[in-house]
Amino acid sequence: MKLLNRYLAQEIISSIMLIMLGLLAMFSFFDLIQELESLGQGSYGIGKVLLYVLLSAPGHVYEVVPVAVLVGTMYSLGQFSRYSELIILRVSGISIRKIAFSLLRVGLVFAVLTFLVGELIAPLSEKAAQRIRIQATDSVVAQDFRSGLWVKDGNSFVNVQTVMPDASLMNINIYEFDNEFRLRTISNAKDGSFDGKNWNLHQVTQTHFEEQKIRTNMFPEATWQSLIRPELLNVLLVVPEKMSAWNLYFYINHLTSNKQKTSRHQIALWSKMIYPLACLVMVILALPFGFVQQRSSSASTKIFAGIMLGIVYQVLNRVFVHLGLLNDWSPLFSAVMPTLLFMLAGIFMLYWVERR
Repeated sequence: MKLLNRYLAQEIISSIMLIMLGLLAMFSFFDLIQELESLGQGSYGIGKVLLYVLLSAPGHVYEVVPVAVLVGTMYSLGQFSRYSELIILRVSGISIRKIAFSLLRVGLVFAVLTFLVGELIAPLSEKAAQRIRIQATDSVVAQDFRSGLWVKDGNSFVNVQTVMPDASLMNINIYEFDNEFRLRTISNAKDGSFDGKNWNLHQVTQTHFEEQKIRTNMFPEATWQSLIRPELLNVLLVVPEKMSAWNLYFYINHLTSNKQKTSRHQIALWSKMIYPLACLVMVILALPFGFVQQRSSSASTKIFAGIMLGIVYQVLNRVFVHLGLLNDWSPLFSAVMPTLLFMLAGIFMLYWVERR
């Protein structure tokens, strides 16, 4: 049995890695085509474009691993069926259940890989990629601290305590310096919203530092011209789905202590915990296809079927996230349902194949 496990693992892992490299190359190519539109803006040259695409790759790896496991396993099992190896295994007294347990070991390897990439590599590389792009194209440098979000805007440093989901700002502090880096003005605003061209600030207090005196003015409203845009702030904050589970946990505690809604972040946290298990589910779902239409189905048909099932899984994940937010479903329910549905489908198909 050890020899069989080694043979199955070797063949299936090689197929999964081949499919994963193909999907990763495809997504990276799409990223490159998209970034070529911004080529030449500021200092955003071909070198930084390629670096951005490279740093974005771990995020794509995290997304495509379950799909690659499904397609790669279906392809390998299709090859086994083509040469009647699965029939030989069954005739030799090896049940489908034993074959499934052998394949689950392969799924477990990729489940661990998915978790490690999603927790340790993808969040950091994604943030680094976005900052490289922002610095090169917009000349805006940003860093987030416990005191809020800090953004360098020309000769000004901007501190925003809270960025709302609609990209409106709360508790804004603008520190303006002259060319010799001497503090000239401090502007404080309770909140601000973007009108398409400029920021409209409300309840503004402005302090001017002159050579011999300090002057303070108060305005009910003011207009602020800045390079900062809502899309820039959204990028800097990193969407919950791309945050690590560790950061999500602490951010949820922060939102809870401030009596803010945490539904989206809780769903993202549960998805982070459950998503790697999809690799195990995909193995179970792929196994019945090795015994269905063994000689009539070509390898391309199985690859196409696997890709379509993978797309359906990703779509279901997005649909249940949005439905959970709209209907205030339990975060665990919203996160686990797509994976649970695919697992039940795989178990039912295995039962059907074994009873034939």
